[in-house]
Amino acid sequence: MNKKTTPSAVLAADVPARTAPSLYPEPFASRVAGREKRQLGDFFGLSNFGVNLTRLAPNAISALRHAHSKQDEFIYILSGSPTLHTDEGRIQLSPGMCAGFPAGSGNACNLINESPDEVIYLEIGDRTPGDEVVYPDDDVEAVFADGQWRFIHKDGTPY
Repeated sequence: MNKKTTPSAVLAADVPARTAPSLYPEPFASRVAGREKRQLGDFFGLSNFGVNLTRLAPNAISALRHAHSKQDEFIYILSGSPTLHTDEGRIQLSPGMCAGFPAGSGNACNLINESPDEVIYLEIGDRTPGDEVVYPDDDVEAVFADGQWRFIHKDGTPY
């Protein structure tokens, strides 16, 4: 018999924050300083998709602007007013607004907290093997293989 040790329900804010603030190599990891993720999906042992409760301090960014090849991505703003930066431009979001980015769309995105208040949002994405991520503004690409992200320069050399 498989015994469950994780409770079925918790306060999301009680899930411990991820200890590593970023998976990016330097010089990119320091650019997401001020971002805090609580990996809710991992906490509950979800394997098909991930859910993060993410907090952005003032002047913090969610990620480098990026687009996934195989992973759908969805965000829902809980509090604060971040700026969504996509290939179409910038738009200020507010609580209750959401945005979705289908896999393979090529529409690179990130959130920027240009306000004096913190931003809290949910980010949801699937865990499709073989996902690749392009970062149009930076010399980095990522490949999801064997359950982990591998970062390379655009010329293919590893970080």
